Amino acid sequence: SFTALASAYAGSDFSVANVWENSHSLQPMIYKITGTWGNHEGSMLLWVLILTFFGALVAVFGNNLPATLKANVLAVQGMIGAAFFLFILTTSNPFIRLNPAPVEGRDLNPVLQDLGLAIHPPLLYLGYVGFSVCFSFSVAALIEGRIDASWARWVRPWTLVAWMFLTGGIAMGSYWAYYELGWGGFWFWDPVENASFMPWLAGTALLHSAIVMEKRSALKIWTLLLAILTFSLSLLGTFLVRSGVLTSVHAFATDPARGVFILCILTLFIGGSLALFALRASSLTAGGLFHPISREGALVLNNLFLTTATATVLVGTLYPLALEALTGGKISVGAPFFDLTFGPL
Repeated sequence: SFTALASAYAGSDFSVANVWENSHSLQPMIYKITGTWGNHEGSMLLWVLILTFFGALVAVFGNNLPATLKANVLAVQGMIGAAFFLFILTTSNPFIRLNPAPVEGRDLNPVLQDLGLAIHPPLLYLGYVGFSVCFSFSVAALIEGRIDASWARWVRPWTLVAWMFLTGGIAMGSYWAYYELGWGGFWFWDPVENASFMPWLAGTALLHSAIVMEKRSALKIWTLLLAILTFSLSLLGTFLVRSGVLTSVHAFATDPARGVFILCILTLFIGGSLALFALRASSLTAGGLFHPISREGALVLNNLFLTTATATVLVGTLYPLALEALTGGKISVGAPFFDLTFGPL
């Protein structure tokens, strides 16, 4: 389906409403293709394509996994994919037709007519969605009620790949904002920037925690929880960007139906996984021990720093939304708050 949409863009098929709204026949081919994901509907199709791609990679390269664990991981990946496919079908169909077809398109947003669009969103989605594999491994381990050092050995490469893609996506986005928007800096604590920064912080903590678990069989329960929280923050970022609750240069147009649907997905997967964690974590075997003054102890201290930083960014991002929902008042939490609280960290 993504290939079909990209072909419609490449061929300037303006009978497709999505193509008509975001393309023009005289655009260079690179902008026609990147325009495929320069809008909400097309970008969600790319999101699901990448999710399916990661699931296929687990199926192909997971031959060393226990059969039950692999089946559970793929089942969780499939459920996430099914939920977002349903989201696209019901609220974000990119194949709505126009009859009669317009002669010409409305053109892509000039800000998006940049090579940054070819690099930034795909890298960001590869990072966001890549953490779904870690999430699925965590849920699968909780379902089985068994976890050991080999689990960390299986999860760490997937975490590293997702983290590297997300790092590249954030870096490219910062550079793009610097030269395209002319704000005079690379980072502005914009809410949508924060939405990508939170899973990056949690993913960094997960990488370090997985090292301790793999080497010392320690921090088992904490590492499981981090794997759940990292992808949960990715889902939260998806909700913030696409629900219309945030006002940001990066956010998509407001649509309450989309926001409600994604909120239901968040409730299902985040709430369900945390409930499963609460029920099954106590049954897992205790982890190994290590000396506080050691490499592992330093990594634990690093985890404390990263989780505190994540919580700080989360509070600063969500507090204005919570205040408006509860009292109707509006407040802006920007660079001064983060410079004061995040700076010392």
